[in-house]
Amino acid sequence: MEAVPARVRTYVACVAITALLCLLPLPGVRTPWWAVALLAALYAGCERVARSRFVGISHPAGTFYPVLLAGAFLLPAPAAALVAVPGALLSQVEQRPVALRRIWRAAQLVLGVWAAARTHWLLGGRDAVAAGDVPYALGPAGAAVLAFCLVLALLDGGILAVAERVPVRRAWRGLVARSLAPIAVHGLAGLMMAVLWRSPYGPVAALLVLLPMCVSWWAFAQYHRERAAHQATIRALVQAVDIKDGYTRGHSERVGQASMMIARELGMDDERVEVLRFAGILHDVGKLGVPTRLLRKNGPLTPEERRVIELHPEYGHEMVRGIGFLGEARAAVLHHHERLDGSGYPYGLVGRQIPESARVVAVADAFDAMTSNRCYSRARPVPVALAELERCAGSQFDPVMVAALVEAVGRAGWRPAVTADGTEDAEGAEDAEDAEGAEDAEGAEGAPDARPPRVPPPGAPVSSRPGAHR
Repeated sequence: MEAVPARVRTYVACVAITALLCLLPLPGVRTPWWAVALLAALYAGCERVARSRFVGISHPAGTFYPVLLAGAFLLPAPAAALVAVPGALLSQVEQRPVALRRIWRAAQLVLGVWAAARTHWLLGGRDAVAAGDVPYALGPAGAAVLAFCLVLALLDGGILAVAERVPVRRAWRGLVARSLAPIAVHGLAGLMMAVLWRSPYGPVAALLVLLPMCVSWWAFAQYHRERAAHQATIRALVQAVDIKDGYTRGHSERVGQASMMIARELGMDDERVEVLRFAGILHDVGKLGVPTRLLRKNGPLTPEERRVIELHPEYGHEMVRGIGFLGEARAAVLHHHERLDGSGYPYGLVGRQIPESARVVAVADAFDAMTSNRCYSRARPVPVALAELERCAGSQFDPVMVAALVEAVGRAGWRPAVTADGTEDAEGAEDAEDAEGAEDAEGAEGAPDARPPRVPPPGAPVSSRPGAHR
């Protein structure tokens, strides 16, 4: 817990205390404790099995929300909120601090279920459920699901704003829209459980609703297992690039991180942010098709060698175009060396002809190149690198992407890392140090592996300065 900022611990403590206040009326409420115990055991058991190592992969969060929402439709608000506690406190947590995460999850669900149950009761939904009047019960159930969704989104946005200092409006943006549809489906399943529970067939019939839930969970698990396999493939490709071109070890991951920062600053949804992170990670995968002697050559490249180096975006695109879930990341791999003025490669696209994902990765690539130490150049300070990007915005880089990176780095900071092995030969290091102004030719060109063959003339624009794109 020492690694968790005090402001986060305070926020979680406040949410937990509020959740406890929702549970305090329990002793004075007429509660069917057997129903509370059965639903709580059912929810905890499903969560435990779904997250166990035996299953092999954790299910998506909220797969068993219908059990909680059925409790909200059947029980008084404090009793319904109690159903979530055992499952949340006993759930497996992969990241530390385990205790704090379990408390947070329990408190969040308690407040969400309490709000849903209270809303449902105030609108007369419990009478409709008891009477089996499904059409009339749909209205109160829908309002309860909305309340549940709003509370979870409010708390999730709050923890994001507190933990990562994200602006409040941006932290909450899209949370309700993304979660409302799946939670509405869960709410419908929960309503069916509640109606069957109150029917002459009793709780046994209600448990039959779990069967389609389990099928749904299994389908999600297969999807996530396939996704995990793709991510493992991506990691293997990146590791192969790092081994082949040791001068830029770790560069791909940092470009992925910077691309993600830009995407979030632009307000993209989480799915697109993840795709752009993949784009940054894979942007140089085509180097696997470039001879190692060229990637590690000390000194200037010949025109023929330069043409071979400049084929790496096309090689990379060929390698990743069969990975379906990458989406627009494939275009970024192909076009991340294009420039707004048309002087880039491989196709010399101009302005908006360049895909948005490629314009994001181009800025992230150049930024990491300038802020990382290499055997042939020293890292620039972050403010200097950002100023260089701003100077080249409009001719080489998309001004919108540059502004987004400047804003994101200004708020969250950036920690540049040394990517060279430190074992380069003396001749190569000496050549890099003797090339005065070489950093300008390399960094802002978006060529993280460039080894400039000569010193550019004073005042030359970055886009015209020589440098091997490696």
